[in-house]
Amino acid sequence: MDHPSFWAPAGPFALSELADYSGAQIPGGFASEAGRLVSAVKALDEAGSQDVAFFENRKYLAALSETLAAAVFVAPSWAERVPEHAVPLISKDPYRSFAKSLELFYPDAGFPKVAGTEAPIDPSARIEEGAIVEVGAIIGPEAQIGRGTRIAAGAVVGYRVAIGRDCFVGPSAAITHALIGNRVIIHSGARIGQDGFGFAMGPGGHYKVRQIGRVIIQDDAEIGANTSIDRGALKDTIIGEGSKIDNLVQIAHNVVIGRHCVIAAQTGISGSTILEDFVAMGGQCGTVGHIRIGMGAQIAAQSGVHCDIPRGQVWGGYPAKPIMSWKREAAVLKRLTRRKGASENKDETAE
Repeated sequence: MDHPSFWAPAGPFALSELADYSGAQIPGGFASEAGRLVSAVKALDEAGSQDVAFFENRKYLAALSETLAAAVFVAPSWAERVPEHAVPLISKDPYRSFAKSLELFYPDAGFPKVAGTEAPIDPSARIEEGAIVEVGAIIGPEAQIGRGTRIAAGAVVGYRVAIGRDCFVGPSAAITHALIGNRVIIHSGARIGQDGFGFAMGPGGHYKVRQIGRVIIQDDAEIGANTSIDRGALKDTIIGEGSKIDNLVQIAHNVVIGRHCVIAAQTGISGSTILEDFVAMGGQCGTVGHIRIGMGAQIAAQSGVHCDIPRGQVWGGYPAKPIMSWKREAAVLKRLTRRKGASENKDETAE
C-alpha cells in the first residue's frame, strides 16, 4: 500500500549533535566522523548508511554484526562488536540515548495524531462511494476508507489511517497510525495504533520512548471487542491475513502475527514476539518478549510462554513446556499430594 507515512523526521543531524543531545560519546578514533550526517533512526536490520540504530539485547548480536547503519548506540562493553563501517556511539544507557534520539528526529511523535476538531469528517479524508460513516463517527485528516466499509457510530479513524474495502469498524473503536486491508472486522471498543509500552527505566525516572511505527492488519483478519494492538516502536506491528483475535487481547509493539492464527480472549503477547502462520493460543495465555512461536504450534489456555516454541508442537503450563511433560508433572504432583494427604490423615487418626 502506497502511504505517505505518519511521521516526518527532522534533520539530518551530525553525529556530534546527535551524541551531545543523547548523552553519548564518539570514541577518539572516530573523531573525524563527528560531522557525518544521519537522517533517521531505524532497527539494526533495517538501517542503512544514513541511519542510526541501537544495540542492547544480546539476542540481536547477529543483527549488530550485519547492520549497515552509519552509527550504533552501544554500551562500552559491546563497542568492539560494532562493524568497522559504523561509528559506535558509546553510552552507559544505550536505550535511553536511543529514546532521546527519537525525540530529536521525531519532535511531533510525542502525541498521537488522531483527528481534527472542525468537523466530524475532515474535508481531506477520501471516502469511496458506497462506504458508510454512521452519525457520531469521526474521520481524521487524509484518512482513506474503501467502498463497502461501514464505520459505526462513535468510532474514530485517525490521521492518515487507511482502511480497505468491505470492512466493519464497530462502535467506539479507535484506530490511529494503522493501515488496514480488505474485509477486516474490528469489533466495538477495540484500540488500534496507540503507543507501545516503551520506557528507558532508570533511577532518575522512566524516559518515554517515542513509538514511530505502525499497525498493519492484513485482509480478512478479525479483531475482538476491547482488544488493544500497539503500534511499533521502529518497525510495524503486523496482524497477518485471516488471523482471528478474540476480545480483551493485548498485543504489544513490534509483534508479528502470521497468517490464520487464532488467539483467544485475555491473552497478552509481549513486544517483538513473532507468531508464525497457523499458531493457536488458548485463553489467558501470556508470553515474554522477543521470542518466536513456530508455525502450527498450539498453546494451552493459561500458559506462560518464556522461550521459543518449535513449529508444530503443543505446549502448556506455567512456565510452558511440551504438553506431555506438563501432564506428567501434573500427574506426579497430584499423586504426591494425595499421599501426603493420606499420611497426614493417618497421623491425625492415630492421635
